[in-house]
Amino acid sequence: MALENKIAIVTGASRGIGFAISKALLDQGVLVAGWSRNPPDNFQHNRFFHFSADLTNEDSVNHAYMKTVEVLGKEITILVNNAGVGYRGPTETMETEKWRYLFDLNVHGLFYTTKLVIPMMKESETGHIINISSGAGTNGIAEMACYCGTKHAVAGISESLHLELRNSGIKVTCLSPGSVDTGFSSSNKNKLRPEDLASSVIHILKSPKNFHYTDLQVRPLQPNI
Repeated sequence: MALENKIAIVTGASRGIGFAISKALLDQGVLVAGWSRNPPDNFQHNRFFHFSADLTNEDSVNHAYMKTVEVLGKEITILVNNAGVGYRGPTETMETEKWRYLFDLNVHGLFYTTKLVIPMMKESETGHIINISSGAGTNGIAEMACYCGTKHAVAGISESLHLELRNSGIKVTCLSPGSVDTGFSSSNKNKLRPEDLASSVIHILKSPKNFHYTDLQVRPLQPNI
C-alpha cells in the first residue's frame, strides 16, 4: 500500500507503542487520527489530529469516529487497534471489576472500532486492520491469566476477521510483540522499543497488494542481555 495521504486511526495514541506508531505513520505522509483519553504531551503535527475516546465505552467510540469522519473524511484505510492495558497478580486476588476492565479495553474496544471502519473499507475494496496483540496471545504466563485471555482473544478475532474480509480486499494482521519497554514490565531482560513495533507496522502496511501478513511475531534479538 502506498501510504502518503492515507487516513489512519490509531488507538492508544498518546504514549508508548501507539504514539510511536503515530509518528512513524506521519513520517510516511499519513493523516493520523489519534484516539485516546488525553492527547500526547507537548506534541503537535499538521497531519496529527487527536480525538478523545474512551475505548471501553461504545458511545464514546462512536462519537470519536463521527468526529474523525467529519474532520478527515470517510476514506479511512488504516486502523491500528493498539489500546490495551495489562495486570500481573494471582487470579484469586484480582478484583472482578479489573478483570472486566481489561476485557472491555483490550477486546471490546477493538470490536467497537473495527465494526465502524469495515463498511467503508468494503465499499472501497481496500484497507488494512492491524491488531496489536502480544506474545501473551500465544503463550500462558503465570499470574497474567486475564491479560493472556484478552490477547488470545485478539489473536482469534484477527484470524476470523481475515477470513471474513479477505474477499473484500481488506487485510487483517495480528502483530504480536514480545516484551516492549513501555514501563509495563519490571523485567531486566532486553526489550523491544516502541519504535521497533512502529517499524513493523510500516513494513506490514507496505506489503504488496496480492498478499499480507496475517500473524507476525516480533521478539528482541538478545533477550538475556
